[in-house]
Amino acid sequence: MRTIVHRHLGKVVAGAAIAVAGTAVMVGITLPGSAGADDSGGQGTGQTTQQAGQGQGQGQAQGQGAVQPGVVEDVPADGEKGKGRDPLTGDETERVEKLALDRQLLRTSENVEGDKGPQRITVDLAEPELEELDDPNAPRRAEVSFYDYKDDSLVTKTVNLDTGKVEATDTQHGVQPPLSRAETVEAAQLLIADPLGAGLKADFKDATGKALTSPDQLMLNSMVFRANAGTPAALTDCGKHRCLRLFVKAKNGPWIDSRDLVIDLSARKVAKVG
Repeated sequence: MRTIVHRHLGKVVAGAAIAVAGTAVMVGITLPGSAGADDSGGQGTGQTTQQAGQGQGQGQAQGQGAVQPGVVEDVPADGEKGKGRDPLTGDETERVEKLALDRQLLRTSENVEGDKGPQRITVDLAEPELEELDDPNAPRRAEVSFYDYKDDSLVTKTVNLDTGKVEATDTQHGVQPPLSRAETVEAAQLLIADPLGAGLKADFKDATGKALTSPDQLMLNSMVFRANAGTPAALTDCGKHRCLRLFVKAKNGPWIDSRDLVIDLSARKVAKVG
């Protein structure tokens, strides 16, 4: 492939060297589900390359889709159950998310697209209480975390899988968990539509011969961005706001360096750093 001119935004990086460099950069990049990078993209363990555009429709076991406004389903049947410290089953994951998503939270919160209902981040098996550590019959609990874009808060609920009751609710501000697939895809969409995405689109066209119009054409990773002493004024709310950098690869093509751009999902804007 011919050498591509470095532009004011993206720089297409070809060859094996960038693959190595890109891999190094990806350490710690996550898209939650119950790992951290996606939903199973987002479960706290960090996720490698994901395909944008799959996020919104990923199964509810991974729950990254936007919550539909005003819809509250009946508490689901128990379904398949795990035992002890077994990982959550798909039925348990779906059930516990619905149990945690009460009417008040649905009514007062917003997801990454601005729709009613919070953005689902993770569903994980909760650690047992200290006094339950040696109890083989200790109840199974799950922790469900949501990000509320209406007030930039992280809401975590602990649900008892045996009783179906929410035992605890914790709300924090200024806490930025790993990003979900849906959030990463939405960030890519905002970047493509923004004037600052012109260089990215130009480099994509040079590398593939096609116009970049959708996140579906990209493989994406993301990393939370926090403001520091040298952060431009346009991004000083990052940390309080949900902000990220994207690591972009054309499908079946090269990496495109867009690390000098930050997407503020809370404000739905793009700014340049460095």
